[in-house]
Amino acid sequence: AVTALRLISPSTALRNLGAATGIAGFIVASLILIFYAIVAGWMIAFCLSSVANLLGMSDFAAWLTSFGLWRNILFMLIFITFTIGIISAGVKDGIERWSARLMPALLITLFLLVAYVLTLDGASEGLKVFLLPDFERALSPKLIIAALGAAFFSLSLGVGTMLIYGSYISDDENLPVVGGLVTLVDISIAVLAGFLVLPAMYVALHNGVEIFTPTGALISEDTLIFTVLPELFATMGTAGIVVSFTFFFLMGIAALTSSISMLEVPVAYVIEEHGLKRKTAVSAIGGIIAVASSTILLNFENLFGLVVAFTTRYSQPVLGFMFCIYAGWVWHRDTLLQELRKGNPDVEQGLFWKIWPWYVKLVCPVIILGIFAQSLWG
Repeated sequence: AVTALRLISPSTALRNLGAATGIAGFIVASLILIFYAIVAGWMIAFCLSSVANLLGMSDFAAWLTSFGLWRNILFMLIFITFTIGIISAGVKDGIERWSARLMPALLITLFLLVAYVLTLDGASEGLKVFLLPDFERALSPKLIIAALGAAFFSLSLGVGTMLIYGSYISDDENLPVVGGLVTLVDISIAVLAGFLVLPAMYVALHNGVEIFTPTGALISEDTLIFTVLPELFATMGTAGIVVSFTFFFLMGIAALTSSISMLEVPVAYVIEEHGLKRKTAVSAIGGIIAVASSTILLNFENLFGLVVAFTTRYSQPVLGFMFCIYAGWVWHRDTLLQELRKGNPDVEQGLFWKIWPWYVKLVCPVIILGIFAQSLWG
């Protein structure tokens, strides 16, 4: 990201600003991974607790779900070790190879869980909530902006991840098509996950688990999967243990695919700018992230929410705005068109070129500023 923003900048001031934006992107990606590794460690622990329950090891299972300091540190380190191992192997043998394995496993597990949950009593109520729109609330500006913020996080926008992955793509690839497919897959998985989470919540409600406050708000909204859903699984007997294992296994896979992209951002910068070997760069950055995650766990109440808010509510929208400015205003239109023609010689005649340039130049910055304003004052 640092080099890319420098190369498209016509002046020294813009080159320096572009470099600063790229550096800020890899710092924010690292900060996201710092708190994400903690949450992913919880997912591993809850997954293993299901196995412990199945084997009759109730005390060990209780420890795995206790949120104790040493449990949190241990499973955070396990998760970071998995991530480091994949990134150390490189782009082809690491990222591509494991993504090709993890994504099918994620989809198969997700389909199986959806198929099972939809057969349970109460699931139909969740489907109604999910599929029947409330247009008054759906068109709320606050809700739309919140959804855009979620898209930022889901697609890793504003931290340079897409720039890094884009640099690994062959010049012969049709970039608008690739970008569209990535977005389509992301949205499809999110919709499929909705068929799991919303029905599961109402199955829990049907089974006597409280999921709403008297005012109608969700209980434990931020930690729903670690509070409400385990209570649901506990009402399902032995089947609940299997479903719990499968669910948290699924969440662990999803977390690992995300962490791979987050760690690759700072690693790519260090390799490119400072000439370190990949394994050295991965070990150094992974170690720093592990230390930072441990520091947050030692002062969880004060630091965890602060890091989450700083990265997802403030930093990502600001950096996304800067990337839009460079793509729409700084990058010369003819140079951009030449790059796109490498993968599609007729791109100028297509619908993409008629919409994208002015959209990213005018519409996207305004929307992103709206996200940032909502983060500050919403």
